[in-house]
Amino acid sequence: AELHDAVGRGAALPIGPLEAMVGRVIQALERGSELFWLANNPAPPGADYVASHLASAGVLAVRIGADLGYDRPQLVDLGVAAFLFDVGVWKLPAGLLAKADALTADEQTLYHSHPRLSAEFIRRSDVQRDGLLEAVLEHHEREQGQGYPQGLPGSAIHPHAKILGLVDTYTRLTSPRPPQARLLPHEAIREIVRSKHESFPSALIKALLSEISVFPPRTLVRLNTGEVGRVVGVNRNHPLRPKVEIISDSKGDRLPAPKLVDLSEAPFLYITTPLQEAGA
Repeated sequence: AELHDAVGRGAALPIGPLEAMVGRVIQALERGSELFWLANNPAPPGADYVASHLASAGVLAVRIGADLGYDRPQLVDLGVAAFLFDVGVWKLPAGLLAKADALTADEQTLYHSHPRLSAEFIRRSDVQRDGLLEAVLEHHEREQGQGYPQGLPGSAIHPHAKILGLVDTYTRLTSPRPPQARLLPHEAIREIVRSKHESFPSALIKALLSEISVFPPRTLVRLNTGEVGRVVGVNRNHPLRPKVEIISDSKGDRLPAPKLVDLSEAPFLYITTPLQEAGA
């Protein structure tokens, strides 16, 4: 709320509280995965979409940065950029953001201005952090020069911006602005992998794949036995074989109590398909 208010009033960026928050995110991710999976949940109804999107993307960006070997100062730089890259969206007309139909050419141009608006807000605040302006301004640039606002080739895009572009894409697919339909994590990853040669470096996609399980915790899945379960744990060495609590039998009847199965230790059991929540 403080950040949103600052953007709306054209006030200075509250950098101290933001840096402190990034520090807490880094510490929480070092302790375990609870915050990571919490941040990958869809935004609750009525929440500020931009704020929720930045929070989810920020946590994921820090996690990927750690996976790539970033040290703590680099993670703070990346995290600050990740919690700011879309603040310019708050300066766009609300009707534009809520529009369900495809944007007109003029509306598309207006929307494409948001990286510059975000960068201008940071520049006015005179915040000095390594790569911050570049990361925010370039997060929609893509490897083959097909991005915006500058059409930069991959060699000219700041490394932080590439991470932000990837997590921005992933979170927009899995937690889109209503009324767009959300993709399940495995569907979003498939979409990103399909475009990897055009949009994102392979090393970043591998880092994303190492962090985002094909079947993240809380995903409903159907097993080859017909039983339905909920993923409760990820096996990083066996991403297709997570730990599952079976909650209903092959006839669709609920079990009196969930039955825990580690698919990495059950060679004859496997997931045939993930399910939407209503499919349980």
